[in-house]
Amino acid sequence: MTGPVVRVDTSSAVPPYEQIRAQLAAMILTGQLTEGERLPTVRQLAADLGLAPGTVARAYRELEAAELIRTRRGAGTRVAPPPSEPNHPNPHQLATLARDFTSAARALGADTEAILAAVHDVLGQDQPRANNMAHG
Repeated sequence: MTGPVVRVDTSSAVPPYEQIRAQLAAMILTGQLTEGERLPTVRQLAADLGLAPGTVARAYRELEAAELIRTRRGAGTRVAPPPSEPNHPNPHQLATLARDFTSAARALGADTEAILAAVHDVLGQDQPRANNMAHG
């Protein structure tokens, strides 16, 4: 990972550790960061962002819990391999995506009802295709 690709808005209602976690998770899940790619050390990323190391460490811990990254002594922190069964979503990864979406929506000022309405709308748009496939 070259250069600071993570940005933190300290005036945002979203805590800095959550901004870091959400951005890195999105980069990993979309393939911008690939398996085995090394992430900056906690101290380095904290220094780059002007944050306390504990803030970055918390983001990294949550990414590890979601099995998106792995930290090994001597090898640093690297992007974890993708799940072996892509057709069966990992509950941790789904929770990460839901948390990312919810955090971003709340940062825009959306309340719970607006967030749920947006999800229902998108799922409703997907429904006709699913029905066509089932009957086709």
